[in-house]
Amino acid sequence: MGGKHGKYIYIQRKDGWYVKVRVLNIRLKKKGKKEESFDINDPTRYIVVGPKTRKAPISYYILKEDDVPDDVRKKLYMV
Repeated sequence: MGGKHGKYIYIQRKDGWYVKVRVLNIRLKKKGKKEESFDINDPTRYIVVGPKTRKAPISYYILKEDDVPDDVRKKLYMV
């Protein structure tokens, strides 16, 4: 898994672009296993980091736009 031990992920927007996001205190593992001790619906845990790209790296974990909170969705389109 790429992205510094699952700290970074890519979120796929509905328009086909991918945006790199830093996830705080949540370690995403292969096959989408998440640590249950943290609330993944907390918008303060997501920091939009990188530029948008058409192709996300294969080794990174990719989430759909519908899986993140509404506040994070708004920030995805500001990039």
